[in-house]
Amino acid sequence: MRRAFDTVLLIAAALVVWHGLHMIAPTALTSPAQTVARAVEMLKTPTFWPHVVETLTAFGYSLLFAFGGGLLIGLLLGLNRTGAKVADPILVSIYSLPKVTLYPVILLIFGLGMPAKIAFGTIHGIIPIAIFAMNAVRNLAPVYLKTARVLHLSRAETLRTIVIPAAIPEIVSGLRIGFSLTLLGVLIGEMFASQRGLGYTIMNAIGLHDVPTIMAVILLLAIFAVLANAVLLWLDHRLHHRAP
Repeated sequence: MRRAFDTVLLIAAALVVWHGLHMIAPTALTSPAQTVARAVEMLKTPTFWPHVVETLTAFGYSLLFAFGGGLLIGLLLGLNRTGAKVADPILVSIYSLPKVTLYPVILLIFGLGMPAKIAFGTIHGIIPIAIFAMNAVRNLAPVYLKTARVLHLSRAETLRTIVIPAAIPEIVSGLRIGFSLTLLGVLIGEMFASQRGLGYTIMNAIGLHDVPTIMAVILLLAIFAVLANAVLLWLDHRLHHRAP
């Protein structure tokens, strides 16, 4: 009850601040009521749903590649302590690099369309997932790996039966961060070079100075991101509480 009350209080405070900013600059921001009305109107429009499907498709593939690639890189580096020490600063440096600077290269490799958006979303999410997975393996209790050696387990068996189950809580934490960054990468990719998707819808509305549409799309994206992150955060807490 306490958490639910705090959540309601936070939402109410955000709505009050939002409405206050609308009163100060009515041409720059629509009110919460106007934004919700415009969002409902867009959801009832058949031409809006292909953009939603385009973004969700690109995001789904990007998240799949980012999670799979990041998990593979992180686990392999985590099992090799020398490799992890060398790769850690390199991964952090790549993570801090503005990904927008890589977009021309991605366009040259993948061209316009879905592959470029998937690639741009993937490079946003793969590094944090890899870093979390690598650190999760590095921080495992040494007795786990010693037990694997005593049992003469192969590297694949060690990963499947010991490393991955023990590192799952930290891996889910990395997935939660990678989820948001992957969605951000897909949207930025759609803004730069795409003719479909929610990112394209926002850029098109900016060109037309259609503030209600901009605010409505942002609201829908925020609701989706908050709900998805709430589920991942709940799962993260459950796994960390169960971890020894």
